[in-house]
Amino acid sequence: MSMARAQQLAAQSIAAVAEGRNLQDALADIRAAHPDLSAQENGALQDIAYGVQRYAGSLRFMLAQMLNKPITNLQLESLLLAAMYQLHHSRNAPHAVVNEAVESIAKIGKGQFRSFANAVLRRFLRERDQLAAACKKNDVAKHNLPEWWIAYLRHHYPKYWHNILTTLQTHPPMTLRINRRRGNAESYLATLAEAGIAAKALDDYAVQLAEPLPVAQLPGFSDGLVSVQDFGAQQAAYLLKPQHGERILDACAAPGGKTGHLLELADCRVTALDIDETRLARVQSNLDRLGFQTASLACADAQDLSAWYDGRPFDAVLADVPCTASGVIRRNPDIKWLRRPGDAAKTARQQEALLDALWQTLTKNGRMLLATCSIFEEENAQQLQKFLTRHADAELLESHVLLPGKHQDGFYYALIQKQ
Repeated sequence: MSMARAQQLAAQSIAAVAEGRNLQDALADIRAAHPDLSAQENGALQDIAYGVQRYAGSLRFMLAQMLNKPITNLQLESLLLAAMYQLHHSRNAPHAVVNEAVESIAKIGKGQFRSFANAVLRRFLRERDQLAAACKKNDVAKHNLPEWWIAYLRHHYPKYWHNILTTLQTHPPMTLRINRRRGNAESYLATLAEAGIAAKALDDYAVQLAEPLPVAQLPGFSDGLVSVQDFGAQQAAYLLKPQHGERILDACAAPGGKTGHLLELADCRVTALDIDETRLARVQSNLDRLGFQTASLACADAQDLSAWYDGRPFDAVLADVPCTASGVIRRNPDIKWLRRPGDAAKTARQQEALLDALWQTLTKNGRMLLATCSIFEEENAQQLQKFLTRHADAELLESHVLLPGKHQDGFYYALIQKQ
């Protein structure tokens, strides 16, 4: 494996996020431009790219402690951060990490940064313990979150903010949903044990792996026996309680985890709607793997009823609306640095028109589940109250805030009935 190549490509992704780009998109472009990457190089690229975003608060703080003035060359800074992540959070040989990074940095401009980079990285190796200790006295470095985000959690979750901050720095668990038409947690745990894979049951149909695995290594995955789905996300279908024979709309359905779960729970007719054709193809792929042929898929803007709605009302609507994704930053750590303080209020305004449109498609006594993967109240409890104020025929049946924890990411659910 070429460590230098993984470092260089990861540095490209670090620079892209620093310029405001989404990490997944940046990595997709990088991989498309380098189709010859080996599995090892791909793995190293993924690890460094995500690792730097996960620990960017502490890495940038420690780098700043070693500088007399900020670095203005983004390529240089990104390569240094990539190398520092490897030195501090991986088992790579330190001398190899430093040598490869310095050689890559020597190619920037006319080589004027070679000795500077060598000095910084060797100093980091010498003073790493003291620099890490200094992180504990700086909130951004300690929690690897922007100051405004820490202040928000402290204010809105006074009892839980510290636990949330601790959880958000951990790696997310890998949780499986067992296809109840094919088995349960007990039977699948036995299958995993035979394969030498450690796991535990979270409920009758959910299993959490001790260590994440590629899906190709999961027994029965390709045959639709299990799906990868966060335990918090699994609660959506249970709350909506699909019944046999019902017409159900899964709005903003991609990538299709909840669509598949609805069909596992009941013989219902699901319309899976999404605005993105590529992402909708993933819904179809998931349904094919699970063996469900009954769902109908539509590519359209859910808000534009004239583009897709035939006037026949639905018994239930799953409104998994676009949001800041503040509850799933363990899986998407770049979100921490890309979001701004006003973003939750902005997305909440966009959600309003979508929810109002979806409400029109619901039959009397039908139910709509407002769902977000956010822990920002503007998109959740405040959104719900505004909706209930606008719609006299709406009654709240139940609502739930699921905070990020060892078994799940952060989600919000509100089940609303049409009177």
